[in-house]
Amino acid sequence: MSDIRWRHKDLLDTAELSASEITHLLDMAERFDEINARPVKKVPTLRGKGIVLFFAEPSTRTRTSFDVAGKRLSADTYALATSGSSITKGESLRDTALTLQAMAPNIIVIRHSVSGAAAFLAERLSCSVVNAGDGRHAHPTQALLDAFTLRRHWKGDMRGKRLLIVGDIAHSRVARSNVFLWQKFGVSVRVFGPRTLLPPGIRDWPVEVHEDLDEALDGVDAVMALRLQLERQQAGLLPDLAEYARRFCIGMHHLEKAAPDAVVLHPGPINRGLEIASDLADSGRSRILDQVAAGVAVRMAVLFTLGMRDESVHEYLADHKDGIERKRQADGAGAVSEPGQATTAGA
Repeated sequence: MSDIRWRHKDLLDTAELSASEITHLLDMAERFDEINARPVKKVPTLRGKGIVLFFAEPSTRTRTSFDVAGKRLSADTYALATSGSSITKGESLRDTALTLQAMAPNIIVIRHSVSGAAAFLAERLSCSVVNAGDGRHAHPTQALLDAFTLRRHWKGDMRGKRLLIVGDIAHSRVARSNVFLWQKFGVSVRVFGPRTLLPPGIRDWPVEVHEDLDEALDGVDAVMALRLQLERQQAGLLPDLAEYARRFCIGMHHLEKAAPDAVVLHPGPINRGLEIASDLADSGRSRILDQVAAGVAVRMAVLFTLGMRDESVHEYLADHKDGIERKRQADGAGAVSEPGQATTAGA
């Protein structure tokens, strides 16, 4: 486990994190994943802490994952959706946030359709802010759980691996967050999608842009299919969904061109037969359900790190570094101490 002093009040984007900070969160998520496999999954690490889930955009998976993560850490979680908030009555985002802060939460998790909304709140609030997706900009916890999933599959050896991202790159905060995460670990990222769904300036990103799917798939170690928002076709960015499926839907036969142990990921929800074939999504080469499971552990790690930004936590992590490394190398053998268990004694 990396021994670092966490320097961030908020988690807004993977671009602002160093490789060691990302490794720190992934290592911590490994420990929480072990706890999630126990009969009793709840630990008292964030007892007395308040977490507001402020989702101004529809979400089921991410909101539920954060809610479960907070509850398993014994935090008090409070969900707020746009339909039940004063935003629908004309209140500004700033005024809503200040109202929430007056209730003294420790962390606000926000999803919003406007890029930069999370940073807007973080600049104005004293509590921690976690970006659960803002417009086309960023989705850091999705990229972290993707990294957690692939790091496990690759047995920790990430440098030199090749990842292909297929689909609507232009509107995907998932793609952007993944690109800027993987470049820190020496992973080569390729992208392939319709020209109308590639962002301006894509050639300046740290990626290889491909125009032929067979060429893009050659030797890759993982393929990530992105969700296609159906309104893109209605906006005239795609001529026909059937044509999109013919050219960009990933099937079992496509992986024949990839590395022998290549796997497929998808951030969900899946449009089967449009982005990924059903037989591939349900096959042993799919890591989609692993991503869902990883989401809870990764978000527990994020909430724990932001909720316990004090000296006692860093002392705890340093004291247990050797044991954590042994646990990872032993492929799951042995028990792991609950994160934060020593915090009370050290406080």
